[in-house]
Amino acid sequence: MKIAFLGGGNLATALIGGLIAKGFDARSIAVIELSPAARERLVEKYKVHVATAPDAAVQASDTLVLAVKPQDMRSALASVAAGVNGKLVVSVAAGIRLDSLSRWLGGHRKIVRAMPNTPSLIAAGIAGLYADPAVSAEEKKKAEDILRAVGEVVWLAEEKLIDPVTAVSASGPAYVFWFIEQMAASAVKLGIPEKDAYLLSKQMVLGAAKLAAASDESPAALRKNVTSKGGTTEAALNVFAAEQMAERLHRAVEAASKRGAEMGTELGKD
Repeated sequence: MKIAFLGGGNLATALIGGLIAKGFDARSIAVIELSPAARERLVEKYKVHVATAPDAAVQASDTLVLAVKPQDMRSALASVAAGVNGKLVVSVAAGIRLDSLSRWLGGHRKIVRAMPNTPSLIAAGIAGLYADPAVSAEEKKKAEDILRAVGEVVWLAEEKLIDPVTAVSASGPAYVFWFIEQMAASAVKLGIPEKDAYLLSKQMVLGAAKLAAASDESPAALRKNVTSKGGTTEAALNVFAAEQMAERLHRAVEAASKRGAEMGTELGKD
């Protein structure tokens, strides 16, 4: 597999680093990037081929990863549309639907949409993937291999499910960061020094996530395991129930999913 990246920002850099760490040949990677600083960083750190426009190395690729900002996608694709025939295209840009990408690529249909998240930057991410029916099983495996370089993948049966995936796993880290922030603020309010409050909160979330990942039990079962009758955990969970925290979280995630669908319509306009 020879891969070309359109865009060399943080996510592209994470994917390139993850691929090379798993043994992928850096000489088989080309990047189109306009920023001199980003080009210098990629060459210095990963020794990949970098250009400011499509060149022979890009044309020789069999896979093109679209890693530019969503609002820049349409204009960026103008530079590569003529040479995309036969290539697998993998988009990691939020919001932009397959029909829009295909239209901007002159009707090309071998496209996979991927929605990764920011923990991909430390190879701890997860991505939801959806492939156009024109994508072969072998090409789906290529797309999966690229995203697995920085975490786990989940294949989706319908493209519309990208929106709830975005709401849950792509936006989700922000919800967790907010939770850490609020837990630490509560600790400070109860007299714990701020530095210690953040350490306690971050390590608690990290440890709980690792425990959940390593356990065969459901999150509900794990919760019950640490909830003693009449104890401190039960007291907190009773407040969550009284304040309808679960229902509020569900509404928040639904709002994020709805906004994802709206962005797909907005970003796909010609």
